[in-house]
Formats: sequence, C-alpha cells, structure tokens
Amino acid sequence: MDKDIIVIGGGPGGYVAAIRAAQLGAKVCVIEKDKLGGTCLNRGCIPTKALYRNAEILNILKNVDEFGINVDNFNVNVDKIHSRKQGIIDQLVGGVEQLLKANNVEVVYGNAEFKDKNTIQILFKDGIKRDITAANIIIATGSKPSIPPIEGANEGGIYTSEDILNFQGIPKTLAVIGGGVVGMELACIFNAMGTRVTVLEFMPNILGQVDSDITKRLVVSLKKKGIAVNTSTKVTKIEKISDKYVIYAEGKKGEFKVEADKVLISAGRMPAALGLNLEGIGVEFDKKGIKTNSSFETNVKGIYAIGDVNGKVMLAHAASHQGIFTAEKIMERAANSENQVVPSCIFVFPEIACVGITEDEAKQKGIPYRTCKFMFGANGKALALGEGEGFIKVIATKTSLENPTEERILGVHIMGPHASDLIHEGTLAIQNNLSIEGIKNTIHAHPTLSEAFSEAVMGIAGEAIHMAPIKL
Repeated sequence: MDKDIIVIGGGPGGYVAAIRAAQLGAKVCVIEKDKLGGTCLNRGCIPTKALYRNAEILNILKNVDEFGINVDNFNVNVDKIHSRKQGIIDQLVGGVEQLLKANNVEVVYGNAEFKDKNTIQILFKDGIKRDITAANIIIATGSKPSIPPIEGANEGGIYTSEDILNFQGIPKTLAVIGGGVVGMELACIFNAMGTRVTVLEFMPNILGQVDSDITKRLVVSLKKKGIAVNTSTKVTKIEKISDKYVIYAEGKKGEFKVEADKVLISAGRMPAALGLNLEGIGVEFDKKGIKTNSSFETNVKGIYAIGDVNGKVMLAHAASHQGIFTAEKIMERAANSENQVVPSCIFVFPEIACVGITEDEAKQKGIPYRTCKFMFGANGKALALGEGEGFIKVIATKTSLENPTEERILGVHIMGPHASDLIHEGTLAIQNNLSIEGIKNTIHAHPTLSEAFSEAVMGIAGEAIHMAPIKL
C-alpha cells in the first residue's frame, strides 16, 4: 500500500482527520479537488462570519449616538469588504497548508474516484491520472447547496448561499427563500447593510430546530429591524421581469407575490456523495448521505465517511470531531463517539446558540423537567455593551423539590450577546453530566456575560440572586 490512510476532501473534517492520523504515525494523503479548508473556510463559515462582523459594526454605527458618539456620513465600500474577507480566507487556508506540511501529510489536488476498496484514481486538471492505494480511506467530501424544485429556480442571477458571498453591490431588496440557519444569517447581514429583506419559509417556523421560546422572540426582533418573515409559505415560481425578480407564493392567507432586486435560495444543503464511484465498490448511500455506523465506518470495511457527507450532523465542528475520532480508531487508539454533545451557533442579531434538548423536545418525549430563564436586561455587562436584548434558558431534569441542586442540565438555549461563546459552559455541563450544585458553586467573574448562565442555573433551584423568585 502507498499510504496508511487516504482522505478525500480537505475541509474541516478531512484535514483534521489527516493531521490527527499523522500525529499518531500514519502515512497520510489528502486529495482535494479545489481548495483546502473546504466549504467552511472558502464558501461558508468563515466568509459569512467576516461579513457578519461588517454587519455588526454597521448596527453599532446606526445606534452609536446612544454612546455619546457622533458619526456622520459613513458609507459602505463593497470592494474593501471583499478584500478583508478574502484576506481572512487566504490566511486560514495558508495556515492549513502549513499544518499539513508540518505533519508530513501529502496533499494532492485533483478529482478522486474509487477503482476498488483500496485504490483511488486521481484525475488532474491536465487530464493525467494517478492511482494511489491505502489500507483505509476516509471520505470527507462535505455538502453542496440544495436547490428545491421551484419553477424558475435556475434563472440566471439567482444566488445560492455560496454565490451571494461574492455580491457585487448591495441590493435594495432581497428575497430569501428558506428560513434556516444560513438563510437567516444572510438575511440579517444584508438587512444591516441597508437591504429590505423578505424571508419566505415553507415550515411553520424559521429555525425549526431552535427552542420555540427563542424563535418567537426572534421573529418580533426581526420585524422591528424591518425584516419581513413569512412562514408556512410555499414558493411556487420565480420569474425575471426586466431588472426585477417576482416570487409567487402561497401563504396562510392565500396567494401573493414578492418583488425583489435579488433572490437567495437557501433551502439547506445536501451531501456531496456523487462522482466517487461509490456504487462501483458497493458503498451504501442515498440522498441523505453515505450510510455509516456509530464509528463512521461504511458497510465496506476500511472505508469511512465523516462530516456533512454522512448527513448525521452537518456542522463544521462536528466534522472535525468525527475526523479525530476516525483517525484514532484506525490507528487503534481508544476513541468514543457515543453521546457526544454538539453545540450549534446562529449568527443573527442577537446571536443564538443551543446545546442539548429543547423544551419542545422534552414535552414531546415526556421527560420531567424544569426551566429557568435569566434576561440579559438584568446583566450589567450586557447593558454596558448596549446589548440587553435576549436571555439564557436552562432546562434541567426534574427530580424532587427537596434536592433541586442534584438535577442535571439537559439543554441550554441562548439568545443574546456573544451567545456563540457562552454556549460552551452549557456544553461542558451536559457533556460531563454536571449537577446544578456543581455549577452554582463555580464562581463567575463580575461583570461578565457568563454571570447570566450562573444565574439561570441557580434559578432552577430557586436560588438566583438577581431575579425575582420563580414558582417551582
């Protein structure tokens, strides 16, 4: 065999798996058809967060007079926005290249296809082919935007969630088809830049997997910002008329149409499993992804699938964790993929972050529970930041009134400043089965946003200091 492990795909699942395997002594090759870093670094997480920071600053500028600062006649320079964004991408991609090189991982740029269970044929841009063999192969080819079967959806100029990152000008109006995570993030980014945004979501709620306490408040907040949200809405047709797009839809009150300068179709992502000749070697897969067991191994021994392509948890950090686990399993190091708690973050305004079960899930599953919410409006640091909107909600097991401090955390849901940073307190608590007692005895520095988490946890036992007593 040429290598111990071949990794197909150099995204956050693939390159992390390769580095961990190399650390453990494996001879590793990464095959990447485009750029290292995958969708996350080049067309997803990182560029959107760079744009999110632009939007965040614009939102501050719009309200800067509240801080006693006068700023007049500021404007947006789209070229500089893209230059900054690309600089961040280039720096991170270059960092991945150096890390792989430092760990003696061979990187080959080309299209990969299975010849047999241990042989990959690489097709280079110049038409030359090369075969490479390995005892184990990890598929980490990620995902791609999903385009729903809407008449006119392939009309020229309609954005996917990847295309829109290279917008040439700020549109006056934007229709967003899909109220999931990516759709809502981009809706908020363009709203901050001055675009009038209309969201059209097929399901009864935007951000369907988020606790309903948060989504209800978010919709109110979005409307105040001028974002129109239409749920339970089916888009039937998109038509280009002159320099405008007309979106025909059916909603709660019947048929209606929306005119917009630009249209973003953000209807989720689908695993990128085609073109590898998986059917030729008998690897099972369908439109939901490559089928794997709890160890991310396919039905063909020695072939693994991690990250978005297996369809389990389509998040970059989940892909990285799966990559580390798989590398350690192949190299016969102790590894455990069971009961891993995966946080999720949504970069809207204010930020949202979640981990564990929602209250809706607890009700559906009949799990005895109790909750407590602590409002950021009662947190000194949040008010000093000018970001008192939102709350931290903690869901805990319900044991007995006599021993509420022995209860365990089941879920943490945050809407507010720096939610994406704060969520890891909840993740640690759930992953390590911490009790209310253990958390409340941990001193949280003042003044910090983290105090809000501490207060919400203490509130489960009726011991929160900075909120009125709640009925247990």
